[in-house]
Amino acid sequence: MTGEHTDFDSLAFLEESVAIPSHPDAGVERMRALLVDTLEEHGFDPSVDSAGNVLVTRTDGSSPSRSYVLNTHIDTVSPHVPLEVTDDEIRGRGSCDAKGQVATLLGAFLTADLEDTQVTLAITPDEEILSTGAHALVEENIDLFDEADAVIVGEPTGLDVCTAAKGRFEGTITLSGANAHAAEPQSGVNAISALEGVLGALETFDARSDAPPVHPQLGAPTLTPTVVEGGDATNQVPDAVRLIVDRRSVPPETTTDFRTALLAHLRDSVPDGVGVDFAFTERPTPFLEAWETDASVPVVETLQSACGGDVRPFSAATEASYFAAHAPTVVFGPGVLADDEGAVAHSPREYVRTADVLEAVSAVRSVLESA
Repeated sequence: MTGEHTDFDSLAFLEESVAIPSHPDAGVERMRALLVDTLEEHGFDPSVDSAGNVLVTRTDGSSPSRSYVLNTHIDTVSPHVPLEVTDDEIRGRGSCDAKGQVATLLGAFLTADLEDTQVTLAITPDEEILSTGAHALVEENIDLFDEADAVIVGEPTGLDVCTAAKGRFEGTITLSGANAHAAEPQSGVNAISALEGVLGALETFDARSDAPPVHPQLGAPTLTPTVVEGGDATNQVPDAVRLIVDRRSVPPETTTDFRTALLAHLRDSVPDGVGVDFAFTERPTPFLEAWETDASVPVVETLQSACGGDVRPFSAATEASYFAAHAPTVVFGPGVLADDEGAVAHSPREYVRTADVLEAVSAVRSVLESA
């Protein structure tokens, strides 16, 4: 499509969006239809790929010298929270995470005055669940991301520019022993008894001599035991125990690095006769790895100059993980994950300030219009 801009009311679109449930039980079809219909009303011909992503491109010039990708998601968490509009806020599920981001990026996409620039709006359907849309988006559009000057991922950052985020891995540690009668415990190998050493090893994992250094922006990684189960009968020595752990990684650690190091560390913590294994939770897409972008790239300076926010890491895992391997990627948008009163995103009191939405639209537009 051409680089000619159109008028667009981001706040009106956001109000209409928040009124539409798009949590897992409701599905994203109605929200996606609103987005597609809005683009068509403004003269564009968006496509919906087999993974449910909405894609549309604006181009000025036959061979534009700059290329940007704008990404966020249309799904929300449960339950739906009805729309409420005040003088300075829009409240309801998705108001900041992430329909406020859709309204922001769509507004910039439609209203920017492009010059020798290409911009692609790429909206994914399931960021809150498995990110199958984002994974397919990159796999099927490698050139788009490899050639992009920057990717802006919409998430509630309070108008700060986020240039890094921890990754999130999840998996199960399995300790294996041998069943026996509880009256003769010495004749078996009690897998639950080995938990004490394992829990201690988890606490020391990131203090080992070969652990990566603390990241200058993200700080130290975390490793948290979250679920434990084991034993089948009250009068039997248990032969197995399973412990689920949550890993928040920092660069340069990868899933492969983590598994190798964890198994080596755990094997030194259990008694003889106890087997140790670790398996990542099965999922159809890769885990969201830790990522970082050089804070000196132009997109960071332009967004920060426009809004005056901080340059900092983002505190949650995002689909930016998939894009950052291909192009300079930042997370940016109106709204906050939490404020002085507590949780905002994913909470019953989710809201976004209307002034922040309009300021974010202007800031993203300044990136698209930069020479």
